[in-house]
Amino acid sequence: MSTILKSSLVCFLLLVISTSCKEENKATPELETPVIESVAEKKLSATETIEEAYKKDNFLSHDAIEVDMVISFGGNVRLDAKMTYLTNSTKGKIELKDGSSIYYDGAKVFHSADLKNAKAARFDAYTWMYFLLFPNKLNDQGTIWSDVESAELNNKTYNSQRLTFKANTGDAPDDWYIVYSDPKTNLIDYVAYIVTVNKSTEAAEADPHAIGYSNFKMIDGIPVAHNWEFYEWSSTNGLGKVIGDATIRSAKFVKTAPNAFDIPKGFIEK
Repeated sequence: MSTILKSSLVCFLLLVISTSCKEENKATPELETPVIESVAEKKLSATETIEEAYKKDNFLSHDAIEVDMVISFGGNVRLDAKMTYLTNSTKGKIELKDGSSIYYDGAKVFHSADLKNAKAARFDAYTWMYFLLFPNKLNDQGTIWSDVESAELNNKTYNSQRLTFKANTGDAPDDWYIVYSDPKTNLIDYVAYIVTVNKSTEAAEADPHAIGYSNFKMIDGIPVAHNWEFYEWSSTNGLGKVIGDATIRSAKFVKTAPNAFDIPKGFIEK
């Protein structure tokens, strides 16, 4: 092949490659259109936004959470115990400092024969767990949420939502909660609520309360409120006087043994 012909062929090939590259470059912008939304572009509900603030996925990646906690009302210690709960809340146990204990497995509650306040065993089994794990249980089965509204509480404006439950949900489906979350951090500062265990809905609504969460500490990157205050509360006047408090002295995530929540022999089902 002559030198001139070789040069012509090389020029032709370069021209074809150049043209192809230009055509590919023209098509590139269409290929860059993302198919999957980024986290920032996800359309999260108000409760999902709160769950994200509390790192729910990270929380559930752990097996269980263990807290050493003291709860007082009216100046008297109501409960002083180590509490261990599976992060999915299906099993738990409360080991009181006096040596007595309460276990729950799903809907069943058991307590040791020496438990002093046996009448409150079911209440204790589920209530403190619910208040601790509340930010990660907002979308449990049976939950019904109102639309978000702005509400004033303790001289601050919050995002407010009312939580009710479908019939036959848990031990107390007639309970309701009103959540006050910070619009900037999406953390929950207060929750108003009624407790219908062992009382009628009418009686419970005549005596509503609120819990305030504070002193958030990061446990493995997850915010956990280490101080709680319990208040009288009303829809018209908001927070009333403080009636109780709780302090988490320590909190950590733990890996439990397969038999950690097995009900000990001699325990009484409540």
